[in-house]
Amino acid sequence: MPRSKKTPKVDAFLEDEEEAQWKDAFTKLRQIALGCPVTEELKWGKPCYEFEGRNIVLMHGFKEYCALLFTKGALLNDPKGLLVQQTKNVQAARQIRFTSAKEVTALASDIKAYIVAAVELERSGAKVEYKQTEDFEVPPEFQARLDSTPSLKAAFEALTPGRQRGYLLYFAGAKQSATRAARVEKYVRHIYNGKGLQD
Repeated sequence: MPRSKKTPKVDAFLEDEEEAQWKDAFTKLRQIALGCPVTEELKWGKPCYEFEGRNIVLMHGFKEYCALLFTKGALLNDPKGLLVQQTKNVQAARQIRFTSAKEVTALASDIKAYIVAAVELERSGAKVEYKQTEDFEVPPEFQARLDSTPSLKAAFEALTPGRQRGYLLYFAGAKQSATRAARVEKYVRHIYNGKGLQD
């Protein structure tokens, strides 16, 4: 099984003071990943491990934990029950979370097995079946605006599916009706201009 080479960009990432909290855990995770048939890169400012140019797993840290994010984790067999769906709206990716380097060491053989399985999954050509835009909930406040304003409905339907889903998730993410309505009002002009949330 070929082993990937270290990239200096990840060396620099590990020396970054902002990553100091998880340095030991990241270092151990890196050692495990380097023993798998992957190529090490730095993407989105995080260590990323690829197979034939396709992302397999990414390391990232949060306040409470650090994690390996498997890009097609939803398709992986999870015999140890280690994979976590970050939020209910994450369709494909799954995390294995750690709160210490000791946890990484204890799970080293399992981590390697999951990475190798993720490589085999990618090699197989398996694809995640993403929910279509029509499968997402349309918040009542937004539906009311669409129903009362045909031009807004037409503008929304002209957006790319990804932009439509982004708005639906954002609008539905507010717990209170007033907040949902305010979010809709804030982005009406964006929708008319054919823009997404981040544009």
